[in-house]
Amino acid sequence: MSFDPVSKVFELLQFGEYGDVNPSITDSATYTFMQAVTMSDTFEGKQEGCFLYSRHWNPTNKYLADALAAMEGTEAAWVTGSGMAAITNVILHLCNAGDHVVSSLTTYGGTFAFLKNYLPKFNIDVTFVDIDNHEEVKKAMRPNTRLIYTETMTNPMLQISDIPALAAIANAHNCKLVVDNTFTPMIVSPALHGAHIVVHSLTKFINGKNDCVAGAICASAEFINSLADVNSGTSMLLGPVLDPLRSASILKNLHTLHIRMQKHSQNALYLAKHFEEAGLTFNYPGIPSHPGHDTLNKITNPGFGYGGMIAIDLETAEDAAQLMEMMELEGVGYLAVSLGYFKTLFSNSGKSTSSEVPVELQKKMGMSEGLVRFSVGLDHDIEKTWQKIRKCLVALKYIQN
Repeated sequence: MSFDPVSKVFELLQFGEYGDVNPSITDSATYTFMQAVTMSDTFEGKQEGCFLYSRHWNPTNKYLADALAAMEGTEAAWVTGSGMAAITNVILHLCNAGDHVVSSLTTYGGTFAFLKNYLPKFNIDVTFVDIDNHEEVKKAMRPNTRLIYTETMTNPMLQISDIPALAAIANAHNCKLVVDNTFTPMIVSPALHGAHIVVHSLTKFINGKNDCVAGAICASAEFINSLADVNSGTSMLLGPVLDPLRSASILKNLHTLHIRMQKHSQNALYLAKHFEEAGLTFNYPGIPSHPGHDTLNKITNPGFGYGGMIAIDLETAEDAAQLMEMMELEGVGYLAVSLGYFKTLFSNSGKSTSSEVPVELQKKMGMSEGLVRFSVGLDHDIEKTWQKIRKCLVALKYIQN
């Protein structure tokens, strides 16, 4: 299926009220009406095109939401104050007390903690599965299952979800497939392959500057409108609104995303090939030996590569800590959580972004205590970066000099 997310974003005619090439920023919390009946109709959902309160909709947020929907190939989108707000709003909107969720075991630590530790407060049960094992997914399904949750490229093990196959399972059980596409914006368009709802942490690659926290939900117009319903909408009532000033800056950054994803991917593939030549234990879906390589090839939009995420396994947390400290001193990048920044970021997943996952489950998903996750930056001279990494690995005796 051919889809060009860049063209879809750039084809949108979004300009300011005075012809500004950048859409206007509306920093109003509330909006005036010339007739009282129009306000009443807007509250009742009978009036299209009117804004009533920025927790409901803000014009600047809608500019960003429309662009994200175009990028993902969905009818509509909603932007939130964080990626976790997007994830939690979707799940709470789909589920009631007594319902059931099937989730990939390998998933972002914050998501895992919400599913495992928070949802039981509402009597919502969760079954964690190996998302690559479709028979296991099918066996986990129940009559009260409301959604299957996964990530296109899972965090931090970089498994690749077979979205068409998972969508077929979801459809057969009359539930929704929700896919977190944070690691692979533009590279994969999950909705085109059957995902019903796509969520993002805009904080990461889409914004690309690590200067804000934001999220997005991309789905059908019916679903997005239900989130914003003034009487029963989860997003309207829980209020995870994104500041319009941040929406405006993210929208500008979105228009360079395609160039950045290409460079992130190019640099990560370069490092992966050198890791392979050096005999390191590593994980990158762009290498043919990766178990999800063929699956990813089936669902990628051409021209964006395989993403900027890569991981190496140093077996022990002590070696991982030493490597990261040495790399920071050598100028490889920063020992920091998060991803999608123009600088390379690296962290020991088991001690940071996956620390919410119990150690026995970390082992079950194949994550060793020495796993170092890289978000490869936009380095102009990636060979120089490799030599810095190599120097550190030689010092730790993981590579022969």
